[in-house]
Amino acid sequence: MRTFESLTAREILALAISLEEEDERIYADFAEGMRQDFPGTATMFDGMREEESGHRRRLIELYQLKFGEHIPLIRRNDVKGFVQRRPIWLSPMRLDAVRKEAASLEVETRRFYEKAAARTEDASIRQLLNDLAQEERSHEHRAEEITKENLGPAARGEEEAANRKLFVLQIVQPGLAGLMDGSVSTLAPVFAAAFATRNTHTAFAVGLAASIGAGISMGFAEALSDDGSLTGRGHPWVRGVVCGLMTALGGIGHTLPFLLANFQVAFGVAVAVVLIELALIAWIRHRFMDSPWLSATMQVILGGTLVFIAGVWIGSS
Repeated sequence: MRTFESLTAREILALAISLEEEDERIYADFAEGMRQDFPGTATMFDGMREEESGHRRRLIELYQLKFGEHIPLIRRNDVKGFVQRRPIWLSPMRLDAVRKEAASLEVETRRFYEKAAARTEDASIRQLLNDLAQEERSHEHRAEEITKENLGPAARGEEEAANRKLFVLQIVQPGLAGLMDGSVSTLAPVFAAAFATRNTHTAFAVGLAASIGAGISMGFAEALSDDGSLTGRGHPWVRGVVCGLMTALGGIGHTLPFLLANFQVAFGVAVAVVLIELALIAWIRHRFMDSPWLSATMQVILGGTLVFIAGVWIGSS
């Protein structure tokens, strides 16, 4: 890799052209990735792409005037000092993450132009680089103007609704599925072991094993269910981790009370924890899945009660 200080004026212009081409392509990718769920933001990135295209044209015109038609291919990863970027096509198109990435692009490009202009002796090249640095510095303000123009209250409301929908699909749904499975399915083995042995240590061991086993099983099942490319449910392994962790936590919650030595006290605390878990599940369903309070509460309590009774009955028989 070359150091930035070793580049000639010709190479600096060639690198600047390459940077603008890359940023233009990135903004085009952002716009395309946002267009379906966030059309206002996509329009904003279309505007930013057009600006980068204008920068590139001005750089090419000056390069042709100074150095001729051939532009050497000098890329950012050929020069030391640039931050390594994760490929856009491998990154999830989340609204906040995309806007932050765009902000970091502008900062890096502005610093490049400022540093390049400071060490360039050719007056016309320095003038163009300083102009582009100033434009990159004000790009954030122009982006805000584009945002205000294209993201009115109605459009912002639509984008917030779309963002909430993606959050529900990618995080809440797998997390809720895991929490329900962990909280309800482990009730039977935990309380069956507790009433069969009347030994809190045994009940804790059974509950811990059931919780971790269920978490691993649910995590892999969720991760392997689909890759999210058609359903919009996000990266499969992210969903798997969320689902697996919530499954394990759901089971461990009412298992921890059996660390207490006294069986009656441990049983009472475990029942209280189960009620809290069921109430939390009902609240999440009401808050994020738009389920009516009464319906969500009755369904969760009915299912949890039946599993609890099954566990106690089996353990006592």
